[in-house]
Amino acid sequence: MRPHPSPRHALIAVLAAAVLATGATAAVAAPAAPAAPAGPAGPAGPAHARHGTLRPLVDLAAQRVLVADEVAAAKWGTDSPIDDPAREREVLEAVARQAEELGADPVATSRIFRDQIEASKVVQRGLYSRWDADPSQAPTERPDLGRVRLEINRINGELVGAIADSAAVRESPSCVGHLTAGAAAVVHGRRLDPLHTVALGRSLPSVCERGAP
Repeated sequence: MRPHPSPRHALIAVLAAAVLATGATAAVAAPAAPAAPAGPAGPAGPAHARHGTLRPLVDLAAQRVLVADEVAAAKWGTDSPIDDPAREREVLEAVARQAEELGADPVATSRIFRDQIEASKVVQRGLYSRWDADPSQAPTERPDLGRVRLEINRINGELVGAIADSAAVRESPSCVGHLTAGAAAVVHGRRLDPLHTVALGRSLPSVCERGAP
């Protein structure tokens, strides 16, 4: 019997497929490269079927990674830190409750969301480095962080549902294949730049992981 692929191997496979899809192979090591504008995701229905049942989950993770731009802009030049343990606990507690309400696994949901939180930090740190290096690229307007967090909460709720809906495929030997195909399709459909591609990869290693967190 073939062993279940490790989360690390899943992440490597996803990043490789995503980087090839964007043609960003030479730029992945430099996340401060200029970002390409995010485009719409591919159509629902048949596209989701082609890429397995993990594409909706991956697309929501991508939406969360893209919203991190607004989080960074809202915090830039303020005392609000990138690492916010209180907010992180609040998010993890909320998604665990939502998972229980759906009859889903709160432990797996929390594990996946820890990666979503770390992926957001990848974007924020990358943008901070870019803006420090070239102040002309820094945001000139500060989004309202409360409003941005409402949008994140909306995405979080949909992502909890996608995690619940994908339990069977996430626990199957085909998980890595579905994850890789879904990630490549989402990176291509949303035209993610290297920074957001790397961040999306950081958001996914626990998707195919089984067992204790």
